[in-house]
Amino acid sequence: MSVSREVAVTVNDIHKEFVLPQSKNSSFKQTFVNIVKKNNKVTQKVLDGVSFEVYKGDFFGIVGRNGSGKSTLLKLLAGVYVPTSGEISIKGKLTPFIELGVGFNPELSGRDNVYLNGALLGFDRKQMNTMYDDIVEFAELGPFMDQKLKNYSSGMQVRLAFSIAIKAKNDLLIFDEVLAVGDEAFQRKCLDVFEKYKAEGQTVILVTHDMETVRRYCNRAILINDGKLIKVGSPRAVADLYSDLNNQQIVSEMEHAKPSHKEHHVHLQIVDDNNRQLTSFIAGTEFGVSLAWKENHEVDSFVVNLFRKSGEHVTSFRVPVSGRNSFVLKTKPLLGKGKYTISIEAHDKNDAIISELRGETEFFVTDQDIEGVPAWSGMISVDHSVEYENKG
Repeated sequence: MSVSREVAVTVNDIHKEFVLPQSKNSSFKQTFVNIVKKNNKVTQKVLDGVSFEVYKGDFFGIVGRNGSGKSTLLKLLAGVYVPTSGEISIKGKLTPFIELGVGFNPELSGRDNVYLNGALLGFDRKQMNTMYDDIVEFAELGPFMDQKLKNYSSGMQVRLAFSIAIKAKNDLLIFDEVLAVGDEAFQRKCLDVFEKYKAEGQTVILVTHDMETVRRYCNRAILINDGKLIKVGSPRAVADLYSDLNNQQIVSEMEHAKPSHKEHHVHLQIVDDNNRQLTSFIAGTEFGVSLAWKENHEVDSFVVNLFRKSGEHVTSFRVPVSGRNSFVLKTKPLLGKGKYTISIEAHDKNDAIISELRGETEFFVTDQDIEGVPAWSGMISVDHSVEYENKG
């Protein structure tokens, strides 16, 4: 038997276009000329027929690559923009946290901005008086509330804005990249608030590039790409599809990237099992690190270092090379999806580093769907076994 859920937000066939003028009116004469010429304009379509529903109590994720239209969608939900066509229906009061600085006046103090933001959210001064101390305590800005906002750092501003949004909360909360600004301690406080909202059944719409946050907190999500709704469904399925889109873009950029022309004493390539150069492969596929160098009798060995692009050191291989000037190191690691780099160190007989080639050779692991191998999370799959103890 299906359970009927109360709809909090309905987005029905939303289209949003912006008209972009192609000529600048730098003078009165130019303005007149452009009017006579009927100044050519270009229409930019940002959202194209987007429809979905958010139910009361949803922790709803909106994901998409930069330029996909998700921020425009949030501004439509918040009433900042009006759709070109289509309808948006929202039941209840809404608190938007969609952009740092929106609703703030830099010439006013932090205290005055709290009351100003509260007024914009529909709260009177008496209501804000009851919230003020909690807002300041959460933001940890007590000594700074009488200073002008223009003297605040960006982190202080986002702490204040977030504190106002969560303390003066309404029926529906909208957060756009709230975890992208602020220090680690503040981000932990944000996540604690998300945990609380999820437990309380608060209706939340969240835009973020952090797919782990989507998987952890959201119960439903959508993916937008090039202004179109690509998928509505479980947060894991949406997050995985988003990651695949990003991976495809990264691989395409790597394949079309111009090779570095820096001069080195070594020539380094990533190759497949037929010694053909590659930039991406499926996890668990054998690949080779091909290295050739000008003959140098000082070189006794090379150390091949494998790093995640984000900087984590995955593993190293030492290859003795005395009297040689090339080798291909073959390996078959079960790596997680993502971008990796290879760095090389040339060592002499005393293990001193003669020269280095760091991070210029990259490759991308695109998948983990290997037949007979369970999926895993993390940087690398570790061999393991499971034993079950029989109980009578």
